[in-house]
Amino acid sequence: MAVCKEEVSPEQERSPSLLQEDPEPPHIKEEQEELKEEQEKLIQRPEEPGGSTLTLLAVKGDKEDEEDDEDISSHCSEVEVKLESDTEVTEDSDDWEETSEDERRDKSFSDSGSLKKRQRVHTGEKPFQCEHCGKSFSRSRNLKTHQRVHTGEKPFQCKHCDKSFRESRNLKTHLRIHTGEKPYHCKHCDKSFVVSSHLKTHKRVHTGEKHFHCKHCDKSFSRSSDLNRHQRVHTGEKPFHCKRCNKSFSESGNLKKHLRVHTGEKPFQCKYCDKSFSASDRLKTHKRIHTGEKPFQCKHCNKSFRESCYLKSHLHIHTGEKPFQCEHCGKSFSLACMLTRHQHVHTGEKPFQCKHCDKSFRLAYMLTRHQPVHTGEKPFQCKHCDKSFSLAYILSRHQRFHTGEKPFQCEHCNKSFSESGSLKKHLRVHTGEKPFQCKHCDKSFSLSRNLKTHQYVHTGEKPFQCEHCGKSFRDLSCLKIHQRVHTGEKPFQCKHCDKSFRASRNLKTHQRVHTGEKPFQCKHCDKSFRMSCNLKSHLRIHTGEKPFQCNLCDKSFSRSSSLRKHQRIHTGEKPFHCKDCNKSFSDSSHLNRHLRVHSSHRTK
Repeated sequence: MAVCKEEVSPEQERSPSLLQEDPEPPHIKEEQEELKEEQEKLIQRPEEPGGSTLTLLAVKGDKEDEEDDEDISSHCSEVEVKLESDTEVTEDSDDWEETSEDERRDKSFSDSGSLKKRQRVHTGEKPFQCEHCGKSFSRSRNLKTHQRVHTGEKPFQCKHCDKSFRESRNLKTHLRIHTGEKPYHCKHCDKSFVVSSHLKTHKRVHTGEKHFHCKHCDKSFSRSSDLNRHQRVHTGEKPFHCKRCNKSFSESGNLKKHLRVHTGEKPFQCKYCDKSFSASDRLKTHKRIHTGEKPFQCKHCNKSFRESCYLKSHLHIHTGEKPFQCEHCGKSFSLACMLTRHQHVHTGEKPFQCKHCDKSFRLAYMLTRHQPVHTGEKPFQCKHCDKSFSLAYILSRHQRFHTGEKPFQCEHCNKSFSESGSLKKHLRVHTGEKPFQCKHCDKSFSLSRNLKTHQYVHTGEKPFQCEHCGKSFRDLSCLKIHQRVHTGEKPFQCKHCDKSFRASRNLKTHQRVHTGEKPFQCKHCDKSFRMSCNLKSHLRIHTGEKPFQCNLCDKSFSRSSSLRKHQRIHTGEKPFHCKDCNKSFSDSSHLNRHLRVHSSHRTK
């Protein structure tokens, strides 16, 4: 498409200086030479705020001052002048924005070409059209600059870094990053800015002005970039894509942070310890561990938190709100991150992979916990004993054994626990929740380890073998208790008498002899029992159930002990021997009755 040419007036034909209505800029080489001189001047003498610098729209990341610790090279990659914008600059001065409409209308010009050029501002005429995209411009030089978008030409290069620009004015603005010059000063506070547009945006902090309104909700913003970012909440748009994986982000700053997952870059280092972080906000949060600062306080109680997300999570205790629901099972959660974490249970996804072995994990903290297996590092030492730990939270948990601290209390009863996980498990006693279901039968369990042990019933697997006698067990705890048969160890002692037991549950049952407690009550009659197994056996009196059948005859029994006793009739086994004579008996009660014969002879 042909480019429209401007008419030449007779005055312009007579004057060499006015041969064109819109004088073309000097040749690029000449511009570059001038720029070199300007670069020297900018370094030696900062430009005054009222000078003739063009108003630019500089684009930083989606979050201003997100990472203040970045060096100049990082700024070079963040601060980009908006070259792609086809917004035309109609006056070469920042003062143009400050002039009133009357002052603009009352302008006079020394030649008709400038007047004609000026009139296009009012008429909206744009005679210079791009042959690549069809865009039109009111000045030929603006068209020429725009065409560099299509050609990719960037003739103006910074001598301090490898950045290049399409326009000399953009290079001029960029140089202020290296010189540190901030010529635009706020009259309300002591802040200064590299470009006038940043000052203009900053002024709205003082005025409270919010020009940019969301069409989807009633929120307003002081910057158009903030509005654009906010609107993605409504549209769901995620225009920033990671080239290495399929993830997309609604903000460029979030993409930049995400890329560090792939590169492993952690540029933000803690001055108190040797930890480094991929994001400045994570470093800021981490520092509070050293300073003890907890700026987020609950208005319902006196608890304070290091992070706002912890406070938000805590507030759900008071409100009981669980707004995030799982679409697979219907469970609700107080935090979105907890829902995301839970969904990995359904999908089987394990996105956190160990670089030393082929293990993968559902959660980041699980990977962190696993890694010391390879390094063997245990930097966290207990001050009460000589034990060391690979993770700080394991040390904190261990120290409660020394202090006796139990900070996690049940709201339904008076029990307290040293670990949050133990409280969570205990709460299922009150709620009756059994989230772990067997896929082979309809049984459910409140603990995952109980489900795992139960599944061995279906598989027949007994993975825990005794090294002394070869017996195998489905549960590690059963093996440990069994091994005490060989060692004779009875670590659980009764405080009421001198009896000791191999297992804590046996001690607990025994103590009911002293307390008289019978917590297991029959719902059919008024009988109570010290042990659940006794209640279970008793219930068969009411139901008539006899689940234990003899394989040698058709007799059935309500108790396994009765079946064992009966089977001795078939086998002839007599395991109970009298120590005073050679007689043996198939039942212990028969032996006891026989022993009275000897005791009566002794008394005579």
